[in-house]
Amino acid sequence: MSPELISILVLAVVFVIATTRSINMGALAFAAAFAVGTLVADLDADGIFAGFPGDLFVVLVGVTYLFAIARSNGTTDWLVHASIRLVRGRVALIPWVMFAVTGALTAIGAVSPAAVAIVAPIALSFAARYGINPLLMGAMVVHGAQAGGFSPISIYGSIVNGIVEREKLPGNEVTLFLASLIANLVIAGLVFVVCGGLRLWRQDSLSNGTGDAPKGRGAAIDVRLPPRGRDQPQESGTGTTEDPGTRPSPTTTTTATRETAPARTLSLTPPRIATLLSLIALVIAVLAFDLDAGLTAITLAVVLSALWPEDSRKAVGEIAWPTVLLICGVLTYVGVLDEMGTITWAGEGVSGIGVPLLAAVLLCYIGAIVSAFASSVGIMGALIPLAVPFLAQGEIGAVGMVAALAVSATVVDVSPFSTNGALVLAAAPDVDRERFFRQLMVYGGIVVAVVPAVVWLVMIVPGFG
Repeated sequence: MSPELISILVLAVVFVIATTRSINMGALAFAAAFAVGTLVADLDADGIFAGFPGDLFVVLVGVTYLFAIARSNGTTDWLVHASIRLVRGRVALIPWVMFAVTGALTAIGAVSPAAVAIVAPIALSFAARYGINPLLMGAMVVHGAQAGGFSPISIYGSIVNGIVEREKLPGNEVTLFLASLIANLVIAGLVFVVCGGLRLWRQDSLSNGTGDAPKGRGAAIDVRLPPRGRDQPQESGTGTTEDPGTRPSPTTTTTATRETAPARTLSLTPPRIATLLSLIALVIAVLAFDLDAGLTAITLAVVLSALWPEDSRKAVGEIAWPTVLLICGVLTYVGVLDEMGTITWAGEGVSGIGVPLLAAVLLCYIGAIVSAFASSVGIMGALIPLAVPFLAQGEIGAVGMVAALAVSATVVDVSPFSTNGALVLAAAPDVDRERFFRQLMVYGGIVVAVVPAVVWLVMIVPGFG
């Protein structure tokens, strides 16, 4: 049995054990990386740690630390309810607002994980407060980021168009952008319907029909908050036992609040003002100065902690440490696969198939599967050159092939093992993280199974370009 095949089988075993024994998959993956790297790939410790995602580790820790402070001092509550007022109480519009915001950020040049790191904590705090399915909100944020991710001035778009130019392939920047935009918009619409978005519209309509307030004002949504106390669940670093599916509806919650507890005002206190300024600074640092989102976030969090230690005393404990272990472990093992050539081995095997259409769909699937665990841009940079030999035969359009590869390799970033999916998992407050992880994994698996075939049929089979 070849070393490459052994490494793939070990990865499958890690998935099975983690699923059946409830062991943190990251810990298993670290052990597998050590065993396979040492015994099969003949790697030393430096070779094994070469795949450790240090940048993602800092992003996960820094962003969750900063937003744990923001939750503690009430800043996220203020942002959530400011958003409600902005959409005139229409809760159903908020997922689409988050989709549009992340799409706009990536379209003007933000790296996709940076945009998700900025928007996801706010979006998921809103979801927790108003009983919106966290899978719906997380998927809208990630698909929004990918919808704008291939604009001609975006990072992803610039990289892929550069690869196309270097390989001397026909290219079309507008087609690439529109392909990703339309694909993610369609998927977001389906997720919105399946995950309860229509219920949110009906809820708003029923609220508007009560006669308590003018139509369109969101009458049943009270933007006041109950005081935090022993009876209100708090998020910890390991998640809570509260099931999002059993959380009271917004209407029920606000009725109880009015009858049983005085409202907690949402005034802008000095700590909240400083936190808001820190979030703005994070956006400017990432977008305008191209600074690392993780290092910037953790620096801002430390400054806030020094100024108001009482608000941030428990914030370190609320960093999503189990998620950090899971993601870093799995990606370290994927790094071992890359070091020993498993990914290249699989890609070259497919590219040698004599049937171009079959090779094309298999490359799309390889791009989707590998990208669910590794760098989307990295896998596109490897697969586009592999497609050059059969693109030269003229049976497949280069424009359609490149667009299909781009969509296949990025739309799967909802996977909890990808950077964007990991950020969504880490940012979700008041959820059972194991349950949410399984939901993201199942949804990511569905996307991996379905989307490559669809984009192959729509973009490659007709022979565009």
